[in-house]
Amino acid sequence: MKNKLISKIFYEKPPLEKVIEEFLPIINYWANKYSYQGQPVINKDDLVSAGIIGLIEAYNRYDPSKRVKFRTFAEIRIKGAMLDEIRKVDIIPRSVKEKINEFEEIIKELYKKLGRMPKEEEIAQAMNLSLDDYYKFLESIKGISFIDIQSFKQRIPDLEEDDIFELIAGETKEDPFEKYALKELQEELEEALNYLNERERLVLALYYYEGLTMKEIAKVLDCTESRVSQLHNQAILKLRSILNKK
Repeated sequence: MKNKLISKIFYEKPPLEKVIEEFLPIINYWANKYSYQGQPVINKDDLVSAGIIGLIEAYNRYDPSKRVKFRTFAEIRIKGAMLDEIRKVDIIPRSVKEKINEFEEIIKELYKKLGRMPKEEEIAQAMNLSLDDYYKFLESIKGISFIDIQSFKQRIPDLEEDDIFELIAGETKEDPFEKYALKELQEELEEALNYLNERERLVLALYYYEGLTMKEIAKVLDCTESRVSQLHNQAILKLRSILNKK
């Protein structure tokens, strides 16, 4: 009787209409947060629509036997659907992708040469860019991701997509090998964060952990929203460079 009651409290699905009404503020929040990544080709309404579709999909695919709370499962699906919508439009041009690859290689070379993470001026010089053009480059890579589902699949190839969602949520009975692989990935990320400067770490912490928007972070740091975006994208590229060199 007790187990049935616990299951009902934590895993039972409410009616779909009620779910949509309850999650609309959450969908709006993430649409506002992600819309900055999409540049003009992605607007908030497109992301809200994608989020609602993700929510409905979560509702239809939710399996209480997996012992993951519906809210956790739904939020992951909502965010995943929005990110998929951003990826569909291929917002990063080929020329910019080439610059991204060049950036990662330059970071690796400069780090070996200097024995430390290079400064903005040093990166710009190595890329044969003025500092202003370097900042424009950072602005042009909105939408770039540090790590996504494909990265998890490469590390843990036998996992199904739903299993990966559950691992991220941290509310599943993990296989020891899967748990070790995910722990190893987490440890590498924590180590890589130490290579960033204090301002870059702060931007990532405020954005990903505290849930602040770029505009809100700009107020905290007393700088422009554009500068926050540059710091964010620079930090992401540095992390990619560090992890890819392992």
